[in-house]
Amino acid sequence: MKKRVLKSLETPDSNRCVDIFVRPDASFGFEIYRRDTEDLSGWFPIGGYVDNVYSTEIMALSAAKRVAPWLIWD
Repeated sequence: MKKRVLKSLETPDSNRCVDIFVRPDASFGFEIYRRDTEDLSGWFPIGGYVDNVYSTEIMALSAAKRVAPWLIWD
C-alpha cells in the first residue's frame, strides 16, 4: 500500500505545496513539492522530508511549518 495524502497545502501562487500524508503503518509524514508553470511535468519533490516519521498528523503539520514558513492553514 502507498501513503495516503490527507492535506495538500499550496502557496497562493500555486508554485509550491506541502503534502501531509499517512503511511500504511499509521505513521505520518510530509513532503514539499514545487512546480514550474512553464514545465508541464507537474509537481516534483524538493524537500527531502518524505522519510521523516511522526506519530500524529499534528506533529507532521508542525514540523512542516518549521521548514516551510509560507504554509497557511486553519
